[in-house]
Amino acid sequence: MSERGTGLPASFERAWGVRERPTKGPKAGLSLERVVAAGVAVAADEGIGAVSMSRVAKELGTSAMSLYRYVAAKDELLALMVDAALGSMPDIAGDDGWRAGLERWAWAELAAYRRHPWAMQVPINAPPITPNQIAYLEQGLRCLGGAPLQPHEKMSVILTVSSFTRSWASLTGQINQAFATGDQAALDMMANYGTLLTTLTDPAEFPALHEVLAANVFDPAGDGNDEMPDEDFVFGLARLLDGIAVLIDSRG
Repeated sequence: MSERGTGLPASFERAWGVRERPTKGPKAGLSLERVVAAGVAVAADEGIGAVSMSRVAKELGTSAMSLYRYVAAKDELLALMVDAALGSMPDIAGDDGWRAGLERWAWAELAAYRRHPWAMQVPINAPPITPNQIAYLEQGLRCLGGAPLQPHEKMSVILTVSSFTRSWASLTGQINQAFATGDQAALDMMANYGTLLTTLTDPAEFPALHEVLAANVFDPAGDGNDEMPDEDFVFGLARLLDGIAVLIDSRG
């Protein structure tokens, strides 16, 4: 397939299928997909900090130099790993309205981040450009297809919902990791958070906080669940969509 002169790294063009795969040179049995999959495996097993060209090459039983035929830099590899981790977005938009579609879209994105929590540790230094990321964007925009919003407003809606979803995935992922690893200090602090705040703060200085404390908001649920529940995600997402609904309703 001929090149289109996108200006993107060659590895991104190969991911899109607009650049021919390398066929010459050592270790021709490798492929971009295999290199990316090896990087994902390392990140899943050892954490994102363990990912390097040499470590991925070792996973594949080859040399780091052979990888540069497929990815020119570690940043490219990380971006493609995140894209692979997201996976293909299922058809989200339906005939039940923009709100129901965006709810499904947000939950699908949250599930993808939770399958691969290391992906949230990869720095974001450019707008989305890899295939699965753009497929996610497409599905989100389709959910808003019938909404009376300007194109730039639809993009802002997607950015707002996605930012909230990613933030929740990161927050709960870190807290749930403390549960999973048995970090006793962290577990004790979470279990006694309300009591600690009551002890440390003066009601006269923190009256609003003590109103919350008096309502036992920080008391453990006591349901035996070792993960942070998603009630606040449901609440926050609903409030975001409420605000978007006000804007849409104002357009008639």
